[in-house]
Amino acid sequence: MKVEDVKRTIDRAIVKAKIVSKQRPKLLSDNGSCYIAAELKEYLKDNHGMNQVHGRPMHPQTQGKIERYHRTMKNVVKLDNYYCPEELETALHKFVQVYNNERYHESLKNLTPADVYYGRGYAILKQRERIKHETIKKRKEDYEKLKRRNFNNNKLNKLALI
Repeated sequence: MKVEDVKRTIDRAIVKAKIVSKQRPKLLSDNGSCYIAAELKEYLKDNHGMNQVHGRPMHPQTQGKIERYHRTMKNVVKLDNYYCPEELETALHKFVQVYNNERYHESLKNLTPADVYYGRGYAILKQRERIKHETIKKRKEDYEKLKRRNFNNNKLNKLALI
């Protein structure tokens, strides 16, 4: 990968993420030659007002989340055979769509990344909590009804035996 490829990828990511806030993200990268180039650092600062952070050398855990994402993507995408580049591209787009918008992530409290990114997470978690409390309350009520009914049935059975 060359510096021009990284620039193009960053530009696409910023447009796709619709980043318009004053607080720009930082680029966390490894220490590959395309990422340590002074040209990239200047480009990020001048064109996007972004800082770049490099991961510690020989420490892959720094990029652990993206490495895990890539492993998940490979495990899903490698299940099929693709006979032309367009098929593979379509499969990758579908994976990203499902991963970001439909797949719940345990590390995000069983929310989707889109829920967290667009700020819907708090409302969803509150709704889940409300539903949980209502369900527990309903179960307790049902249990008490069943207990009363069993008690009454036992009384009737004892009376029938007399």
